[in-house]
Amino acid sequence: MDKIGISTTQNVTIEYTIASIGDRILAAILDYLLFLVYFTIIGYIISEIGGLKNNAYLSMVLFLPVFFYDLYCELFFNGQSLGKYVMKIKVVKIDGSQPNLGSYLLRWIFRLIEGVVFFWGLVGLFTILINGKGQRLGDIAAKTAVIKIGKKIALQDTIYKKVETDYNVVFREVENLSEKDITIISEIFNYALKEGKFDVINQLADKTKTTLNIKTDLKSIAFLETIIKDFTHLHFNE
Repeated sequence: MDKIGISTTQNVTIEYTIASIGDRILAAILDYLLFLVYFTIIGYIISEIGGLKNNAYLSMVLFLPVFFYDLYCELFFNGQSLGKYVMKIKVVKIDGSQPNLGSYLLRWIFRLIEGVVFFWGLVGLFTILINGKGQRLGDIAAKTAVIKIGKKIALQDTIYKKVETDYNVVFREVENLSEKDITIISEIFNYALKEGKFDVINQLADKTKTTLNIKTDLKSIAFLETIIKDFTHLHFNE
């Protein structure tokens, strides 16, 4: 599968697997099934109350949740619709920043254009196939990509390490880290260790040392493990 390199907030580049066309199509099908359920329920309610009686305004209002579905799902559910969530894929910015309203809005506008104007999505499909980053026209405009995500790691699995009660903190500088900081460090470290990406581990260790102004002879793996233990002990064991 194709990969894409995305820089984290720690300035460490991690390779992610680009979501396949099959994943994206299945995610869309699941979303369309949700639409079908929605319209079935709405149709039943309308029939029970005697129909819309040619009320075009009410018809339009009832259609709005489907019309804006992709936009508000990606905006409020971290780049995922229901279909994307099930297929474990999500929208990310290729520069490593957090997608914002503008990014999701561009994707949504281009989705409407690609879906209706350009041969019912065929141009978008063709673009995904040829551009090498799994991007349709909306992704290119918004500078986003759709990636595969693995099993979500619970916070306690990433930073709540078993630390002895009599553990002595090595680097008090970790007090300058937030829980978000240590979570990012730990997730990158766990990912790189699992994948054998020791260059990423070295980059992460160097960046952490620079950020905290720490000088040590500890090797990168031992240093990062110590940082995580220190943070865990200071914040959760005391």
